[in-house]
Amino acid sequence: MSKKLRFGIMSTARIARNSMIPGILKSERCEVGAVASRNAEKASELAERYHIGKYYGSYDELLEDPDIDAVYIPLPNHLHKPWTIKAAQAGKHILCEKPAALTEADVREMAEAAKAHNVLFAEAFMYRYHPKHARVRKIIESGEIGQLRGIHGSFTFNNAEDKSNVRYSKDMGGGSIYDVGCYPISAARMIYGQEPKAVTAHAFFSEEHDGVDMMVHGMVEFEDGLGLTFECGMWTYSRCSLEIAGTDGRIELPSAFGWERMEDMAQICVHTAKGSREEKVGIYNHFALQADAMAAAVMDGTPLPYGPEDAISNVRAIEACLQAARSSSRVVIK
Repeated sequence: MSKKLRFGIMSTARIARNSMIPGILKSERCEVGAVASRNAEKASELAERYHIGKYYGSYDELLEDPDIDAVYIPLPNHLHKPWTIKAAQAGKHILCEKPAALTEADVREMAEAAKAHNVLFAEAFMYRYHPKHARVRKIIESGEIGQLRGIHGSFTFNNAEDKSNVRYSKDMGGGSIYDVGCYPISAARMIYGQEPKAVTAHAFFSEEHDGVDMMVHGMVEFEDGLGLTFECGMWTYSRCSLEIAGTDGRIELPSAFGWERMEDMAQICVHTAKGSREEKVGIYNHFALQADAMAAAVMDGTPLPYGPEDAISNVRAIEACLQAARSSSRVVIK
């Protein structure tokens, strides 16, 4: 293996074009070795844009390239499972865009394939690698906001006019829970350090958008009376925030799942009886940090911060939320 982890990008999806490839190029230990698309012209254009040495007109060709160590998979959700398994069989390490798959059973099969072929498999929740979340953990552990009582998260946007978007295809794994609701769910699991036991949800399903959930209000139950309330949507005003409430204060993250590009943007806001303050940990590209964490795991044997079991647990909770939304009932997670 070279001194850097060589990624193959399996798709010219927007998140690959505008976020992941630039992140890898800014990382310390990774490089983009090739990009693939079902449309060779699109792959060629993207390779030229970022001065990538190779491009392919099929995903199979990418997996056959012996110079590629790992693949990043930002394909539509229903394609995550088959291409993760194929990548594992080809001996490539896998960073798969969230949600890892549509069901817990699918993610288990993906994890088993990776294990069988001795490759690493991780779900790409980039936000977790931003240092602000480690700082939030330290604030909580310091006791400054007291005992944790609850978390509220909002992740919404309005792209409803683009009805050809894969997010609005039920068969392709569309819907707001899969697309953005997964973020506050994963954040609550990360902050509480435990798995949820039950969920309830109320949703707006749009027949104009193949019947997928366009707006969801959910509640996720954890042990010790802890909970997450969340909103996710694809047909409402944009929000991307997280609030953590304790007995003596609260923490706000105004851009919880994004990264701040301006030095004067608030990153962490802490409110207690003593007053309020803002903290800034610096401007970081969490896509780059995510790639470097994968490189450390592959090249140094450093444990993945969030490995296959985390992906399985997160999709289990997502699947339960979607079931609760469709049935308008409380779903116990087993």
